[in-house]
Amino acid sequence: MPESAFQTILLTSVVAIAVALVFLVGYHWVKSQRDLGTDADRATFETLHIVSLAAPYFRAGLTREGSSKAVKHLRTLLGSRGVAITDAARVLATDGDFPAGVQSEGDSTDTALFGLAQKTLEGGRTRVIRKGDYDAVCAPIQIQDRLVGTVIAVTDRADPGLVRAVTETAAWVASQIAVAELNESRAKLTEAELKALRAQISPHFIYNSLNAIASFIITDPDRARDLVVEFADFTRYSFRRHGDFTTFKEELEAIHRYLLLEQARFGERIKVKLAIAPEVLPIVIPFLSIQPLVENAVRHGLEKKPEGGTVIITAHDVGEFAEISIEDDGVGMDPGSLKATLAGTTEGIHVGLRNVDVRLRQIYGPQHGLVVETAPGHGTLITLRIPKFHPEATPALT
Repeated sequence: MPESAFQTILLTSVVAIAVALVFLVGYHWVKSQRDLGTDADRATFETLHIVSLAAPYFRAGLTREGSSKAVKHLRTLLGSRGVAITDAARVLATDGDFPAGVQSEGDSTDTALFGLAQKTLEGGRTRVIRKGDYDAVCAPIQIQDRLVGTVIAVTDRADPGLVRAVTETAAWVASQIAVAELNESRAKLTEAELKALRAQISPHFIYNSLNAIASFIITDPDRARDLVVEFADFTRYSFRRHGDFTTFKEELEAIHRYLLLEQARFGERIKVKLAIAPEVLPIVIPFLSIQPLVENAVRHGLEKKPEGGTVIITAHDVGEFAEISIEDDGVGMDPGSLKATLAGTTEGIHVGLRNVDVRLRQIYGPQHGLVVETAPGHGTLITLRIPKFHPEATPALT
């Protein structure tokens, strides 16, 4: 082949490859631009990203620590010269460049900066304060009818867009604080229900257990000594002050001690059967979520039956869950009364069941409450499904 022809082919190939590369780069650039959407879409994505960065710092409420970390993101969001967050009594955090007349002075409530907030807290609406060399936009953080703080943006000159943005930002902060308060209320409710479960270890149970132990002191002192140890360990577990969660193994050990004490009273009238899969034992469960169900079976199922009966406790692995059931062949319950008790519309004798049911639903979701099958004269079967993994489930150190 002549050298000129070869050079022509080589040049043509290089040009073709270059055109292909330009086309490929152009295609990916156009595609990336299309994926990002319009300028408005990109602005929306950026806004959502910024608020997602700020949101975690308000999970504990309107605090100094959280505000000091969130304020820089709010300033980025608003694009103003400086941003401050206050509560109803003081400046919590600032970020940016403030004019000399509005510098924050720590906790002092008579600073010029907090003075702007006070006027907004008194009036309950967004205010624009115009000074010689700056404007300040101050919007209230309002939760229902409570004014809990303000968001202040300082800029060279405030336009209507910034006023609206500061107002909406303060409303968003208020929504985050409201969620934090709701979570705190939920935690307090859970703690109160846990205290109620502890309180169900009634004086009658303590009195009857001690009487049963006393009856063996003369006839069987070794058994009396063992029962004293079991009683002490059971009450120590039930009244411990730390940890909302435990392992199924620990709860099962407490149930074993409880049943030993009850069998000391009732003898052969109470029988127990266990069918526990070993892999379920280390699973973390809410503290006192199984023992009250066993106690319900004994007190309201078997104790009222002259010949007594059997409590059957089963637990097995079901994929992502542990399925636990407590069954007795006692006197059973009226389904209508039980339904009313679980719904909280009546104060029945089975309030322990309701407390456990409410706690399970609060922790794991409404689909994880108790499933109760019962009828008068036909015993009771209670089933619950516990997720094996849950972010809040941390067992207490013992």
